[in-house]
Amino acid sequence: MQIKSAEFVTSARGLAECPVWEHPEFAFIGRSNVGKSSLVNLLANRHSLAKVSATPGKTRLLNFFLMNQSWSLVDLPGYGFAKAAKNEKFDFNERAGDYLEGRANLRRVFTLIDSRHKPQRIDLDFLAWLGGTGTPFSLVFTKTDKQSPAKTKASIALFLAALAPAAPEVLASSAKSRDGRLEILRAIGRDLAQ
Repeated sequence: MQIKSAEFVTSARGLAECPVWEHPEFAFIGRSNVGKSSLVNLLANRHSLAKVSATPGKTRLLNFFLMNQSWSLVDLPGYGFAKAAKNEKFDFNERAGDYLEGRANLRRVFTLIDSRHKPQRIDLDFLAWLGGTGTPFSLVFTKTDKQSPAKTKASIALFLAALAPAAPEVLASSAKSRDGRLEILRAIGRDLAQ
């Protein structure tokens, strides 16, 4: 799949402010600082389409990016650690949760996992909840350039064992080395073709 155009459309504070359109949407979520905005930029082939920050929790709204004038990437607030007041953190999670449960044109959720870490309870709990919504999802293990391929493979195996018996699609990526871009775009293309 080729990306011919990519543009930021809007930020929404909740489900009621999401764009009114029929475009299929593909959402990206994960713990704070896992690389969601960097992955959106990688897929769009643009360096600064989505704002990237070293400060965890920078994404606080639902951010919509229109691709090829026909489908959308949605950068959701991260879950877990964020430099924000507790009630604001709950707000982030509530916004994302409402979107994931209630958005009719959501086709797939890409849940990002930092490939350098052992399975985290917050990721496993989120995926158990997400599985209960019935929304199709894939796992994307990020930051693979920061360790050897063998360590990434072992980390993915450990995570999948903790997630068993569920076996979602697994992808790996690195915004720095650009690995995984084509595989993720192929997954999106597959869903668009259905």
